[in-house]
Amino acid sequence: MSDLTFYTHPVSRGRIARWMLEEIGRPYETVALTFEEMEKSAYRAINPIGKVPAVAHEGKLITETAAICAYLAEACPEAGLAPSAEELADYYRWLLFMAGPGEAAVVDKLMGIAPSAVQRRFVGYGNFDAMMMMLEIATTKYPYIAGDRFTAVDVYFGGQLIFATEQGSMPDRPSFAAYKERLIARPAYQRAKSIDDALAADSSMISPNW
Repeated sequence: MSDLTFYTHPVSRGRIARWMLEEIGRPYETVALTFEEMEKSAYRAINPIGKVPAVAHEGKLITETAAICAYLAEACPEAGLAPSAEELADYYRWLLFMAGPGEAAVVDKLMGIAPSAVQRRFVGYGNFDAMMMMLEIATTKYPYIAGDRFTAVDVYFGGQLIFATEQGSMPDRPSFAAYKERLIARPAYQRAKSIDDALAADSSMISPNW
């Protein structure tokens, strides 16, 4: 029996967490939840705000996709996805940028929210164009986000970038293309995508209001 349990929905940020689980190579149990099941008390005992993904590991609960990626990299050192001392600065800079200002900018744009010049002073991402400029910087400095090799930050940062550009919630840029190509060629990414695509094809998983 696995000591890892993964709570997810196939059309959610859980796709990034599954990719991370496939990268570490340890067996895990999947609990696929409908959006309605996420609202029920059984799952709210795991994550009180009723959001996926969540991971249970050896009696610990981890929510927030970026935290799951960082935690699994540290908890499973044999996978070689945690940062070296030299990679730490870029690793944490861009992991937290994408988890905070990056995602906030995309979600605000989807909701039609654009900060005014005054509001930019206290909005973490400034405005959407500024956020996109930062993503271009992150994807052109090295072959991968923290340096010359793939680490857990690429799962989170890259997963967000792939999803947002594919769904049209973020415009694609030439600087993203080679980076994304390296990521989607990874066997673990392909396995995770295949699993979640198959789950998403199950009509019982998708709310009629989706």
